[in-house]
Amino acid sequence: QVQLVESGGGLVQAGGSLKLSCAASGRPFSLYHMGWFRQSPGKEREFVGGITKSGGSIYYADSVKGRFTISRDNAKNTVFLQMNSLKPEDTAVYYCAASNYLSGSVYSTSYDYWGQGTQVTVSS
Repeated sequence: QVQLVESGGGLVQAGGSLKLSCAASGRPFSLYHMGWFRQSPGKEREFVGGITKSGGSIYYADSVKGRFTISRDNAKNTVFLQMNSLKPEDTAVYYCAASNYLSGSVYSTSYDYWGQGTQVTVSS
């Protein structure tokens, strides 16, 4: 199995940027498709984007397309979420997740391992 730890969250003004990292340990990171999700109070966990094992394909939710960028560095066992042009509605706890088999799935149940989350707050 793999252990995931997110970092990089914080408070930022609308229009600003943050870069989240998710560091993996355990089984080889390159075995997993990775996803980013977010959850705000009272709402269901929402797919933000995903990246395949090799990084060859990347998927985004419509709500973040053009503003967020996902990348991974398999040599450093890390996946990244670069968030630009942040909006107050992007405020949420952001989670990374790993899937053994499915890439780009928008369903949280498709992912086998989860990090603890990192809070992102965007002020207006």
